[in-house]
Amino acid sequence: ASFPTPDEDEFYWVDLIGLQVHNRAGLDLGPVVGLIETGPHCVLRIQPAGTSAEADQVLIPFVAAYVDKVDLAGKRVTVDWDLDD
Repeated sequence: ASFPTPDEDEFYWVDLIGLQVHNRAGLDLGPVVGLIETGPHCVLRIQPAGTSAEADQVLIPFVAAYVDKVDLAGKRVTVDWDLDD
């Protein structure tokens, strides 16, 4: 609450961690378990259901080309991604 309010389409990492990630087809890809700073953009770390190892995580660039919508109130991120990507 003490942080400045982010601009539209800007998010604090702490607000993204724990959100469920779904693709356009409605498939639940898993929750956001962390983010990686790469310089040009951040990358979402997703832990697919039924997995626990870091090696099983799915990495999705946090850019408009792949992230359709972040719904903080609904605790959901919608992406253009498949587990095969």
